[in-house]
Amino acid sequence: MTRFRLSLKLLWRDARSGELTLLALALLIAVGGTTSISLFADRLQRTMNLQAAEFLAGDLVLAGPAPANPQWLAKANEYALSGSQTVEFPSMLLENGEMLLASVKAVSDSYPLRGKLKTRDADLQDEVVASRGPTAGEAWVDKRLLPALKLKLNDTLTVGEKALKVTRLISYEPDKRGDFYSFSPRVMMHLDDLAAAGVVQPGSRVHYAYQFRGGENALAEFKAWLQPNLNPSQKILDIQRDRPELGSALQRAERYLGLASVVVTLIAGVAIAMATRRYSERHFNATALLRCLGCTQTEIVRLYAVQFLVLGLVVSAAGCALGWLAQYGLFQLLKNLLPETLANPGGLAVVYGLATGLTILWGFALPPLLRLQGVPPLRVLHRELEPLPSSGWLVYGLAATVVAGLIWRYTDDPKLTGAIIGTGLVVLLTLGLAIHTVLQLSRRLLPRLGLHWRFGLRGLLRDSRTGVGQILAFGITLTAMALSFSVRGHLLDDWRRQLPEHAPNHFAINILPSSLADFQSDLNREQIPDSRFYPVVRGRLVAINGEAVQGRVSKDSQGEAATQRELSLTWSDRFPEDNQIIDGGAWQADSPGQVSVEKKLADNLGIRPGDQLAFTVGDAQLTATVTNLRSVQWDTMRPNFYMIFSPGTLAGFPTTYMTSFYLAEAQKNLLPPLLKKYPAVTVLEVDQILQQFRTILAQLTAAINLILYFALAAGFSVLFAAVYSTLDQRIYEGALLRTLGARRRFLRMAHLIEFGVLGLAAGLLATVAAESILYMLYTRVMQIDYQPHVYLWLALPAAGVAGVTLAGYWGVRHVVRQAPLRVLRR
Repeated sequence: MTRFRLSLKLLWRDARSGELTLLALALLIAVGGTTSISLFADRLQRTMNLQAAEFLAGDLVLAGPAPANPQWLAKANEYALSGSQTVEFPSMLLENGEMLLASVKAVSDSYPLRGKLKTRDADLQDEVVASRGPTAGEAWVDKRLLPALKLKLNDTLTVGEKALKVTRLISYEPDKRGDFYSFSPRVMMHLDDLAAAGVVQPGSRVHYAYQFRGGENALAEFKAWLQPNLNPSQKILDIQRDRPELGSALQRAERYLGLASVVVTLIAGVAIAMATRRYSERHFNATALLRCLGCTQTEIVRLYAVQFLVLGLVVSAAGCALGWLAQYGLFQLLKNLLPETLANPGGLAVVYGLATGLTILWGFALPPLLRLQGVPPLRVLHRELEPLPSSGWLVYGLAATVVAGLIWRYTDDPKLTGAIIGTGLVVLLTLGLAIHTVLQLSRRLLPRLGLHWRFGLRGLLRDSRTGVGQILAFGITLTAMALSFSVRGHLLDDWRRQLPEHAPNHFAINILPSSLADFQSDLNREQIPDSRFYPVVRGRLVAINGEAVQGRVSKDSQGEAATQRELSLTWSDRFPEDNQIIDGGAWQADSPGQVSVEKKLADNLGIRPGDQLAFTVGDAQLTATVTNLRSVQWDTMRPNFYMIFSPGTLAGFPTTYMTSFYLAEAQKNLLPPLLKKYPAVTVLEVDQILQQFRTILAQLTAAINLILYFALAAGFSVLFAAVYSTLDQRIYEGALLRTLGARRRFLRMAHLIEFGVLGLAAGLLATVAAESILYMLYTRVMQIDYQPHVYLWLALPAAGVAGVTLAGYWGVRHVVRQAPLRVLRR
């Protein structure tokens, strides 16, 4: 019989006898949970990106002030990419003696490639979903345009020299952007009518956009080919960079989903380690017999390694299948919240689940398994002989390596991964040493305690190393679950705080200084809540420490986008509430010539506190010293700025003001008289963007809530694995105590005390560890403000006592029912 056949035979025997049930169950939960989360996160991310592409009306968008090179469009056809085109420009409309500055958008037949247009008829009741825009000779308009120009549906609207028939009112436009062109009242026409209108002439301010749609690989190859050919005025739009208010939400959600996957793997890994320990201890006798029959230590290791390899492959494959079915179930539960079109599951996620299963099996199971090679042959005669335990460095080193690899996969930052793992290990080892010390000191209290407490604590004090290991195992489990719940809660609260129910849905710009006081008074009189009013000066960044800014920008970067146009500059004695100083100090009182720079732009351009920045404002030039760098929350729907100057720096330059405010639907009728009173003011409506943003957040919130259930399932596997890891010893001790006269009630009470103390210690350990790691996660990974979590100091110890006590009592309930004579004869 070959050794491989012997391994399979022993594996089949153990599987039939139930020896591998708990181990296989723990591995199945680990792989099933990890695969389902990986598949779900991958599919959800690609679905969210697919839906987020609606904000661009395509998978990839080329934008610029001039038409694209025809060769580029031909190249897109070679990659089998479908395309559409839009041309957007401002135009003054004259009808019935009224004038209105509108944003005209000419679209091709295939627009939009992603998302749908929605229009209404005259009664404003029936909304129609359209997969293409107006036909030639038609115009679809914003509902604000009709009363402003005294028009009604089916009337004629003249754009330039082209007369168009107004047929529909636009209620939803997928790629409506946050710039001046898009938020003026919209007129949408067909691209074929643009030439006849005659409004686009050399020197006109026009925005050309070319949308492309196709396979991921084809898009990536086309983008890589296209980027080097672009001129400085052209750019490829990206959801992360071009729409930061959406990109930051998706990025945070992606990081959380990755964290949830690491949490489930860590918890299930602890269960695997405990189940393998029991498995190895129950095979000491069989291993000793094999040693007597001539097997060497190396052959023993190979024999069990083959068994675990086959077990890992079979169970991991089953876990992948379970994960595949689970993610389908999740999407069915979320079908009312998710878009109609979902991305297909990715095969790589299944491969990752299979690889993860084998990795965590060997990372957490190898140390206890290696003990089998140290079983002495003499154990056949002396059952009390046991092999030495595995090295602590091996046990914790392998587990830390596996967890570090998973964290690095999601953060892609070796330094950050090392910081998180280092912090966790230092905290756990420190607390483990403290727990060991407390257990040793508590031995002195045993003589003063009642009989129930003495026997209950004896289970922890008999083998302090095992007791510390169990407390650490439960502590790690509670820590991981606390991390998942805390980050989830803070993440959702942070989103809600940045986008409350009455978040500003209108921006008012070009408010003249002479009209500022009256405009504020009118808003207050109508009880319209507004944000702060910010002065705005249009200027361009031209040099950093005397070096031309163009020398510091990279192609298609945030720095290039900010330096190729005029910026909105402002001054203030205090920053917006959601802006936080990251580097540098506060303003020096009454000292002009200082500027604060947004952190990401500063990093892109290599700007540091103390640098000298040069700006041009019209024909004038000014310089300012960088005092600090600050973070900006772009998704708050409030005015935000790349550059904020100290008071007095921009004095004397032409200035307008801007603000944002919330208007309920019933208050929309206040806008027309307000705009007539202040004709220079432009009011931009962002209701549609807010609705799209809230839809994405609702979907992400539901997904995050469901993902937590996998962490809970993995946590229960740890509880039962820990109980069953010492079940044989408890059965023997219970039989011995009952032989000596102990009653079943006495044994139950001792078990309750033991598990209660164990849960309390694990809960306290988890609280300290969770607070330490949460600080690192919030400040370095999630970019969320950290505050101590007082509730953890109450919730985790209570959860530890309740969870460990209930699981432990359930697991050992059969111990007191075993016949003592039968147990002692084994």
